[in-house]
Amino acid sequence: MPEAVIVSTARSPIGRAVKGSLKDMRPDDLAAQMVQAALAKVPQLDPAELTDLMLGVGQPAGESGNNLGRAVAVLSGMDHLPGVTVNRYCSSSLQTTRMAFHAIKAGEGHAYISAGVETVSRYAFGIADNAERPNPAFVDAQALTVERAGGGATGWVDPRSVGDLPDLYIAMGQTAENVAEVLRMPRLEQDEFAVRSQNLACQRIEEGFWAREITPVTLPDGIVVSSDDGPRPGTTLEVVGELKPVFRPDGTVTAGNSCPLNDGAAALVVMSEAKAKELGLTPLARIVSTAVTALSPEIMGLGPVAAIPTALRNAGLALADIDLVEINEAFAVQSLGSAQQLGIPLDKLNVNGGAIAVGHPFGMTGARITATLINSLQWHDKQFGVESMCVGGGMGMAMVLERLS
Repeated sequence: MPEAVIVSTARSPIGRAVKGSLKDMRPDDLAAQMVQAALAKVPQLDPAELTDLMLGVGQPAGESGNNLGRAVAVLSGMDHLPGVTVNRYCSSSLQTTRMAFHAIKAGEGHAYISAGVETVSRYAFGIADNAERPNPAFVDAQALTVERAGGGATGWVDPRSVGDLPDLYIAMGQTAENVAEVLRMPRLEQDEFAVRSQNLACQRIEEGFWAREITPVTLPDGIVVSSDDGPRPGTTLEVVGELKPVFRPDGTVTAGNSCPLNDGAAALVVMSEAKAKELGLTPLARIVSTAVTALSPEIMGLGPVAAIPTALRNAGLALADIDLVEINEAFAVQSLGSAQQLGIPLDKLNVNGGAIAVGHPFGMTGARITATLINSLQWHDKQFGVESMCVGGGMGMAMVLERLS
């Protein structure tokens, strides 16, 4: 069966939504710049040999509506190339990589673009109004009272009668509060993790780590943006500890221990190992396995708890074989909590900082973390890595990579 490898990555700087550096960039134009940059790194590949362009978008509406993947292909000068737009919320562009992986394994093609984009700044009416109208059955479900119990992820108790539905459209911040309640994780522990994320990210900026993976973006007015907006030098526990809870008056989730809203795009070139060899390319990494799992939407933050072991099982590996782990930091409680449930030590987890610092543009995140994980495996001279994330609606997703160069 053919092996699937990643031969190039390109990811934009990440801007803060509405007031940040990328607020004037359309999502299709932003994604097209990253697709062109990823292809420019492998000039041996004739774009005519690409089979498909698959683009992940978390909220495919407004300027991100229609089939944005096809629009990006044409904007990138490839009107011969099919395009598709994929939505699996926060893991949308991990799903597109998974699709390329599967297509190569099936022998249906030799080269694919996997990309992702999100420009929250360009949402038509803000994130809530921009979402699709939910089924009334799920609206009614929001009124359900759900009892929760401690004792870890397996301690979740849902006493609803048969036929009752979960709150599928529950606000993500409320799911984070639910996870904090289930895991009994205090505010201090979440804040400490958030400060760690900020300080590690700033340290790696100084060391040149992040610059290695960022592709500068040219704005419509010609200004070039080359760094992330988010990291905050000098972040302290005292400063983060002063922030008030956002989602519940007596809660523990704050703006300081959560990711911000962001804009950004990323792209990967995924190829069969045989094609890479034919072109004389040295692959960056091999895609070993992927997995997607589901759980109650009301504790969706614990999605990686099942997704990572499933991906490892598919790879024939154990957690002890993994050198580095990237769990998306939508919230400190879900990233740290998932790692604790799995027994992942901090010295393997998000060792360059994570989304609390650099940001989480939903559709971009899967491909961005892939680029970061490859960068990290190279930087720290390690072999195997896992990327994972929780996914809105109650899912988890994961991918195992092996560094090749």
